Amino acid sequence: MHGTAAILLTAFVLGLVHGITPDEHTWPITFSYAVGSYSTRRGLLTGLIFSLAFTLERSVASQLSNLALGRFFLVPGLNNYVYLAVGFAMAVAGAHILRFDRALHLHLRRDHHEQHRPEQELALRPPTPLMAAVHGVLAGFGFGAFALVLYTALAPAMPHLLGWAPGAVFGFGTMVVQAVAGAAFGAYSRRIRLPADTAERLAHSVAGKTLAYGGLAFMAGGALGIFMPQVAGFSLPTGLRIPNLDAVNLGLVLVVVTVLGIGIGSLWSGLRQARAVRAERGPA
Repeated sequence: MHGTAAILLTAFVLGLVHGITPDEHTWPITFSYAVGSYSTRRGLLTGLIFSLAFTLERSVASQLSNLALGRFFLVPGLNNYVYLAVGFAMAVAGAHILRFDRALHLHLRRDHHEQHRPEQELALRPPTPLMAAVHGVLAGFGFGAFALVLYTALAPAMPHLLGWAPGAVFGFGTMVVQAVAGAAFGAYSRRIRLPADTAERLAHSVAGKTLAYGGLAFMAGGALGIFMPQVAGFSLPTGLRIPNLDAVNLGLVLVVVTVLGIGIGSLWSGLRQARAVRAERGPA
């Protein structure tokens, strides 16, 4: 029993670290849905839903690995196909939020600019919990250093009836961090000093752009890994002995491009535009 407890504790700690470090299968999704939720409570709920779906997939994979049936998760290059699937789901979700299925009402003339506020130019939808759940399941198929330890060392060492437990505990550790991060991102979106309706639409816009264009980046990364593995497999050691931070590789690049480049960049640009329009109009 002592050995079982030690395995589960190790899995939980790995889950915490996995949630904290910049993982390409968690951070972009949590950021997008939490900011788009425009609420601390809904941001927390989104992080929980995403992580619960992620945990379910990891539990199943852990049980399969315990029964020596998890070789599928160790297939070389699997991450590239996960990138494609996750990227496609992100792009579809982003299109849903931005309503790319409708014509965009972009008005370039000065008189139209006066009559239509920028935040009304896009008919935006908030992200849905179902989207977060789908992304959680897809993200669970991502394979990296954490999954290697989980599937090859921890799960096989458990009794067969508890083979699912390391994956579940690992997912719970990730869930704790992602739920807190989701609440924090959601709370930040509420602290934007703009009128409530403008800030909410900006939050939805940032979520939509992060998912839509980040999804395209993920799909490009997956295609690069499939057709040019020697290029996608680049890795520059950082000297840090922390998974996800130990090297500059495709996964880290995707996190930086999606969260910092597209996500934070869209938020900063949107804030500048909204505040400039507000200043131009003067006090209400």
